Amino acid sequence: MSYIKAKQHLEKYNLESRIIEFNESTATVALAAAALRVTEGEIAKSLSFLVDTNPILVIVAGDKKIDNHKYKEEFKVKAKMISFDDVEVLIGHKAGGVCPFGVSDNVKVYLDISLKQYEYVYP
Repeated sequence: MSYIKAKQHLEKYNLESRIIEFNESTATVALAAAALRVTEGEIAKSLSFLVDTNPILVIVAGDKKIDNHKYKEEFKVKAKMISFDDVEVLIGHKAGGVCPFGVSDNVKVYLDISLKQYEYVYP
């Protein structure tokens, strides 16, 4: 279902032809980078958090981690990742298949500055 929701979202912008499908798993940054033959940094990693009770996605370069201090400065709360079992309910995609397209309507998506160093990134 995640694939269908992401594809429908991209269809609104005539971008569905840019979807790349693989026979092998791309559920982790390392697997996705290997399948695409790119660096791990070029994989746009989706991290799911709760800000109070509101789900958000923070998209970072695949070789980066969240800086807890900067996160707290931005969102005014300590970083609290959504549990594996709750990701699909709150975000709209299963954990390991989360992309920033076709998420639930109430989910805000934030792009980290770490993505700017790349001409292309792959969610």
